[in-house]
Amino acid sequence: MTTFVFVLDRKGRRLMPCHPARARKLLKKGRARVHKVFPFTIRLTDRELENSSVQPMLIKIDPGSKETGIALVREEKNKEHHALYFINLQHRGQQIRNALHKRRCLRRSRRSRNLRYRSPRFLNHRRAEGWLAPSLQHRPDSILSWVSRLRKITPVERISQELVKF
Repeated sequence: MTTFVFVLDRKGRRLMPCHPARARKLLKKGRARVHKVFPFTIRLTDRELENSSVQPMLIKIDPGSKETGIALVREEKNKEHHALYFINLQHRGQQIRNALHKRRCLRRSRRSRNLRYRSPRFLNHRRAEGWLAPSLQHRPDSILSWVSRLRKITPVERISQELVKF
């Protein structure tokens, strides 16, 4: 499966993604310019949205504890889906947990050194309503970040997510 190249019109509006070979030809002929390197996006210099046909697109999300799958699909009139772009998002929850643990150990060691007494400070620790641990909060934040990136460069009409317990 080849990943498609994202396309913008000359005013920066979203068009349908194209095959990498077509993008290569457009770049070679000078009809397009590289807009963004990752995810690879080109901007056409001679076409506008009014002169193009755009099909409805859908972002599908399959969340998981270690990784999340994100697929960008084109939706046909008969409700068939054709996948155009896949993202396998690796979560960093364990890395975040280890970094916080290391920071906590350093903070505790400062208190136990043979220096003036450094008291623990707990009066400013208030958790907001709906608070999640940083290792867990990272998951929805990174998924939302990728969805917003895809929405900026593709004509997405809907987003669907597989419902699982989180």
